[in-house]
Amino acid sequence: MPRTKEFDPDAALQAALQLFWQRGYEATSMSDLVEHLGIGRASIYATFGNKHDLYLKALDRYGEQQDPRIVRELSRSGPALPAVRELVRRFADEACTAERRARGCFVTNTAAELAAHDREAARRVEASWAHLETLLHSALTRAEAQGELPEGRDPRALARMLVVLMQGMRVVGKASPDPARVRDAAEQALAVLD
Repeated sequence: MPRTKEFDPDAALQAALQLFWQRGYEATSMSDLVEHLGIGRASIYATFGNKHDLYLKALDRYGEQQDPRIVRELSRSGPALPAVRELVRRFADEACTAERRARGCFVTNTAAELAAHDREAARRVEASWAHLETLLHSALTRAEAQGELPEGRDPRALARMLVVLMQGMRVVGKASPDPARVRDAAEQALAVLD
């Protein structure tokens, strides 16, 4: 008869996400995971696979937790441009908070640490960025249809520019003690929407 799990896999995955997000992939050992999750190595392997598998599952969980809020914000009825502006400013503000400065964004951290040599991590990073771009493109297309954007603006190119800006703000915010650098960049980019 199979033994029942003596731990909550969902809580363990969330704990792994937090540890990987704080330390990164390479700096987190299996011993660190065993200690932080409070479960045995064999249980980690049996439930999640190896360290790499667990990292990818944690990255997927992070995306699941972040995306619903952005979808809600960018798909509200009414004018679309205020929601886009609000999202960009929120990314700028978050990039400058003490907690986010210390940890950054898990997706952006993964891009910097693993994407160049880890195909599965790179695929997830690209999927996250493509999803954000699609949401922004949809909102900007609505803004264009509602007459909120000046003529001649390309919603797809604007969405791409904003994704690059938002990810860049997260990198700069993590490394720079000057929040004005990030906030000024956000405002200059948003001026393109006027």
